Amino acid sequence: MSKSVAILGTGGWGTALGMVLCDKGITVKMWSLFEKEVNHLNEIRENPLLKGVKIPNEIIFTNDLDCAVNDADIIVLAVPSHVVKSVCNMLKKYNDLPIIVNVSKGFDEENCDLLSDVIKNTLSTDKIVVLSGPTHAEEVAKKIPTTIVAASENTEYAEYIQNVFACEYFRVYTNKDVTGVEICGAVKNVIALCAGISDGCGFGDNTKAALMTRGMKEIQRLGVKLGGLPETFMGLTGVGDLIVTCTSMHSRNRRAGILIGKGKTTEEAIAEVNMVVEGIKACDCVYKLAEKYDVDMPIVNTAYDVLHNGVKPEDAVKKLMLRDMKSEQI
Repeated sequence: MSKSVAILGTGGWGTALGMVLCDKGITVKMWSLFEKEVNHLNEIRENPLLKGVKIPNEIIFTNDLDCAVNDADIIVLAVPSHVVKSVCNMLKKYNDLPIIVNVSKGFDEENCDLLSDVIKNTLSTDKIVVLSGPTHAEEVAKKIPTTIVAASENTEYAEYIQNVFACEYFRVYTNKDVTGVEICGAVKNVIALCAGISDGCGFGDNTKAALMTRGMKEIQRLGVKLGGLPETFMGLTGVGDLIVTCTSMHSRNRRAGILIGKGKTTEEAIAEVNMVVEGIKACDCVYKLAEKYDVDMPIVNTAYDVLHNGVKPEDAVKKLMLRDMKSEQI
């Protein structure tokens, strides 16, 4: 399989995906805007977010976008959600772009748009695949068996990416429900943040199980309202990704939540985690979308109050527990 893939972004997840592709004999060029970061990766051959894992010498790191993108058969967007639009604007100068694979989870901060819509509108392309699922970069880089979903409105594109990325330790499924898959990937980070807050407060497994189960109900409500299919939320990108993000210490969202539950401010938690905490960024958009589309999301609303309105986590939990009684099926 002689192909060339440009991965834009040199974080842990982009690097892990580059290693998967490199294992398959695919040429991988990884781009970062920052020359110092590129030089460090080229010299040390280890990503600080994937400690102890050596990056193959075959992977090329560059801060020259032309070098990365020219002749690429696939472009992978592996940058944080809040810079997807700016990177897409940088790609506008290239003619006849190949398939764009988005692996970022979140919303565009300006209008709370899905990232696939941002890519589509900015680059005037429908050659878009969303790659999402229960996938910690730390485990993928160590070749621990992992499953993921390639979602596209065009089955041919999804199957193409499925075949490019799939290997003995990285199994790829396809899905046509791009909206559902993206909503799952973005909103589960908010619920994982809440699960971490619960842990930080010293609550137990009962509390976390409730947060995860009722949180998935909220994710599904919003996703279906926006056009997602109900079955997507019970799959890998829904329940699967929610489980792994709410229960693992690899999850930066859970780790930030634990710090907030222990009394740290939002800003202090972000500083201590020292990485982008997508759940905090996504919470604002989910809160606005729930209000705009009249979707009942009490857990998300409560998280928003903790993050932005100074409500103490313990008081927020009491408020959730003492809401009007209702049927589980609603």
